[in-house]
Amino acid sequence: MKLKLADTFNVELPADSIRLNVPRQVHEACFSFVNPVIPSNPKLIHTSDNMLKSIGLENYDKSTSTFLEIFSGSRHIANSAPYAMCYGGHQFGHWAGQLGDGRAINLGEVIHDNKRWALQLKGAGKTPYSRSADGLAVLRSSIREHLCSEAMHHLSVPTTRSLSLILSGDMVLRDIMYDGNADYEKGAIVCRVSPTFIRFGNFQIFAARKDVKNLKALTDYTIKYFFPSIEKSANDKYVQFFKIVVERTMEMVVHWQRVGFVHGVMNTDNMSILGLTIDYGPYGWLEGYDENWTPNTTDKDHRRYRFGNQPGIAVWNLAQLGSALVLLTNQPEPFQQILDEYGQSYGVQYLNMMRSKLGLQLKEENDANLISELTTLMQKVETDMTIFFRNISEFKAIELATNEHDIQLIEDAFYNLENIPASVHESWTIWLTKYRYRLKLESIADEERKRIMNLVNPKYVLRNYMAQLAIDKADEGDFDLISELHNLLLKPYDEQPQYEKWFAKRPEWARHKVGCSMLSCSS
Repeated sequence: MKLKLADTFNVELPADSIRLNVPRQVHEACFSFVNPVIPSNPKLIHTSDNMLKSIGLENYDKSTSTFLEIFSGSRHIANSAPYAMCYGGHQFGHWAGQLGDGRAINLGEVIHDNKRWALQLKGAGKTPYSRSADGLAVLRSSIREHLCSEAMHHLSVPTTRSLSLILSGDMVLRDIMYDGNADYEKGAIVCRVSPTFIRFGNFQIFAARKDVKNLKALTDYTIKYFFPSIEKSANDKYVQFFKIVVERTMEMVVHWQRVGFVHGVMNTDNMSILGLTIDYGPYGWLEGYDENWTPNTTDKDHRRYRFGNQPGIAVWNLAQLGSALVLLTNQPEPFQQILDEYGQSYGVQYLNMMRSKLGLQLKEENDANLISELTTLMQKVETDMTIFFRNISEFKAIELATNEHDIQLIEDAFYNLENIPASVHESWTIWLTKYRYRLKLESIADEERKRIMNLVNPKYVLRNYMAQLAIDKADEGDFDLISELHNLLLKPYDEQPQYEKWFAKRPEWARHKVGCSMLSCSS
């Protein structure tokens, strides 16, 4: 097994001068050298073969002892120097100070096909940033991260990736709902993959400490390797850098809203500088469309990170990053101007995205009202977002009036059809009539519109209950459902008749079940 190691972060940036692996404040350093803990009896559960090839490995490599040893943390990549990153962040709107990679250890960077990939083990043991935690991870959260990272990639949502899922052979103590009922669970290790794992918080920690020297070093490094379009000598390179980060973050959030994904923990330390979805904790997909829904039990009272608030939180987080970068220029105005433009451009991008979900290619003045009326109606009735938008592609513009077939298309997405008031049912009929008249303005044929709509409206997403079923099976030693769901989610826009059972509303038993509705940050 050969990996082309090409480390830069732990070579070109300042390291922690102390090599003692104990929780502490780390100053004037971007990272600390640290070795993964060696698991007692690692066992490979699953790999993403697509990601395997992306880093230059072949299918047979995953069956080797070397693969298992490296991606469980038992052995180093030759000539590598594993490390944990130092960063800070705002958590739920409050500055939390130093955070850092508390249970993530970077193995190194590899290059394949001129692409750079950082390999990081999550659940690999304590680091100087672990605070009072053990640095480990449990099987349930590792399954969720492994499956979701790859599912998001195949949904065309910007994301970090997952290479492998490995049982550690060790038991880990966790209080799953933070209610005083801690218990031991199976430990696991995920190998996460990304061009870089640099976050907003990496810049914030230096700004908070007024360490402009290292803030500049980190920013220059990031531009050099990940923003090559910016000229090194440009007078406004830090402003250009911020503008691109804003654009990429905006694109990511638009995709979240498109597929109904709710991150759940949009703290600034969970925001990738590349605009990639990172840190799959208590995430979820909307089942019934609800802009106030959050999957995070920690956020159940204030709902800061609810679905409808994700764009606004992205702006808030970007403002914190901008405040850090201002220290490099002492000119806040250009950064504020970019943020102001973000608010306007996001609205345009969101509208265009929703047009695409409804098969609208022309841009009509009243489209925003049509979409607003739709989302309001979807919340009046518990309407499954994924099923509704997939089914609406079957709507025929050529019909003269709304008929029973049209109603059936949307009723299949309702959770409590028998309890819908007649007035709401009538409102849906009115909206469908408006939608038909709007479609008549388009020149595209029904079948072609359906094809295009099905490219942006997935048929299959990783619903929480699906992941929980895989977790339950895995706890029993049966990993087949992990493979089945992984294969399903490789082609989320395809019909896949063999997997039709997964194109279904959340079962009622899962409505309030732990792991199927809201989740805690425990992992």
